[in-house]
Amino acid sequence: MFKRIVVGTDGSETATEAMRAAAKLAAQSSAELHIVSGYHPKSGLRVTGAGSGLEPWMVSSTDEVAGILRDAADVAKREKIKVKTHHEEGDPAKALIKVAKEVNADLVVVGNRGMKGVKRLVLGSVPNDVAHKAPCAVLILKTT
Repeated sequence: MFKRIVVGTDGSETATEAMRAAAKLAAQSSAELHIVSGYHPKSGLRVTGAGSGLEPWMVSSTDEVAGILRDAADVAKREKIKVKTHHEEGDPAKALIKVAKEVNADLVVVGNRGMKGVKRLVLGSVPNDVAHKAPCAVLILKTT
């Protein structure tokens, strides 16, 4: 049914839930899984409101992103599927859409929410943006 599935991760438990579901779908479809992490380096910090602090996808280094992607790929490979990882500097939704276009994805999988609290409010925009702008079908999983 699917040949190429794209899923995003920020290393959170809810993102890992979405990634596991995407990996199972990829295994059932004999599809290739593309795991994406969109991020902003902390050195590029932009304060976006009173008390907003760091956005959840801000990372200390590309090594941190590489670790998040490596861990996600290790989990996905348990399904015995072909896995490719992509780290994209910038907004996570834009990163997912960009990779989906580049690999000619059949499906993008995202969780309905990310982390809890204020971080959840920021991440809630990712599934919304992806649902409206992806070049293919989008599966939004209830992860919280």
